[in-house]
Amino acid sequence: MAVAALRPEERPALAVAVVLHLALVALLLVQPRSRENFPIPERMSVSLADDVALEATGPVLSQNAQVAVAPTIAEEIAPPAPPAEPAKPAPPVAKPLVKPAPAPAVSTRPQTKPQARPQATPAPPKPVAKPVTKPGGGSRLGSNFLDGAESGSVDANAPVPASQIGASEKASLAQAIARQLKPRWSSPQGVDAELLVTVLSFNLNPDGTLAGKPQVVSQSGITDGNRPQAGRHAELAVRAVELAAPFDLPAKYYNAWKRVSAFRFDRKLSQ
Repeated sequence: MAVAALRPEERPALAVAVVLHLALVALLLVQPRSRENFPIPERMSVSLADDVALEATGPVLSQNAQVAVAPTIAEEIAPPAPPAEPAKPAPPVAKPLVKPAPAPAVSTRPQTKPQARPQATPAPPKPVAKPVTKPGGGSRLGSNFLDGAESGSVDANAPVPASQIGASEKASLAQAIARQLKPRWSSPQGVDAELLVTVLSFNLNPDGTLAGKPQVVSQSGITDGNRPQAGRHAELAVRAVELAAPFDLPAKYYNAWKRVSAFRFDRKLSQ
């Protein structure tokens, strides 16, 4: 009756469920039982004592321990001990007699006295000039120090002649100028703009300011694509020099950096 009450679409599902249950029951019946061998625990041997000792076996304390006895105090004070007798002096020991040594024989020949050599009189010591001390405790040299030397001190910032300035100093000056121009320089953007190169020359005063307007020496890398950017490239190079001035350069090498004859502006300088 219950199967007849089911709808047609529910009957196939019921049949499938019944078949699966039957298959599961058959699988459980067919599967062999697994016998696991559990390890048998080892037997423990226990021994029980039948005899009980009637006497204690603990440590026995000694009965002969000495009892502390308090000192007894006498009613009368003992008299002081008599002073010791002084030691008797030892008898003097007789010293052996020493015979006097015989006097040396005196020769009857007259002795000639050695003639005294004339001693050279020492030369009087030369007076040593003492340094004059300042009131503060320091010392200064005498007025005769470095006689004939040129008077006056050498200025550490005095300009060095151009002939004495080496290649390493000139390279260091060029790097210093490039470091001060790099943050002021920006290359224009456009087609083949990275190929443009502008070379400028400019003069500097001793205080690092510009002595006149920078001049364009040459331009290279111009193509048909970047020709409209060539003029802008030169203007930005001149503007970078004007913004970087005054330059911070050592005054003693002024003869080396007072004239920058050729400085290269390209895309690498802006990177």
